[in-house]
Amino acid sequence: MASRCLLLLVALAAAQTGNAFAPRYAIASHGIFSRSSGARTTSDLRAIVDEVSDEMKAAMKRKDTTTLATIRLIRSAFANAAIDLKTEKLTDEQAQGALRKMAKMRQESIDMYMKGGAEERADAERAELAVIERWLPKLADEEQTREWVQDAIKEAGPDNMGKVMGALMKAHKAELDGNLAQKVVKEELAKS
Repeated sequence: MASRCLLLLVALAAAQTGNAFAPRYAIASHGIFSRSSGARTTSDLRAIVDEVSDEMKAAMKRKDTTTLATIRLIRSAFANAAIDLKTEKLTDEQAQGALRKMAKMRQESIDMYMKGGAEERADAERAELAVIERWLPKLADEEQTREWVQDAIKEAGPDNMGKVMGALMKAHKAELDGNLAQKVVKEELAKS
């Protein structure tokens, strides 16, 4: 009950501060990542790492403990990724890779908590996932994924799922949900 109230308060605070839970990116019709509002402007060219730092300051001012704790985890993941990649500052692609790993871990935790009946813990993970997803591009829906899978099957041939998945991930890795892609590939190969 307490975590649900916390989630409600976080969502309310986000609504008052200008839709803070809106995803940062959306897939444009031409397949390039762009802001949800459409065309990119000069303010859009800021690095994800910088935006996360600015959001941390804003969360401190708002006294938003859930967002602040999650952003601290994000910054830690960025620091670890920078060390692993032997770089001073992460590019947006590298930062998104670190965020994807965090989002995947949160989603797996949510699934496990739901299976175990720990609804409050799942709610806490959902709140963290919502913060992480602010800086991730939206993933392709099933219809778009199916189109890409059909193209990959034409390219790699319908006889080997591994080759189809390889071609698909090579072309659209940052835009795909791997589990959805695998499901669609199995369905499309079963039709062939």
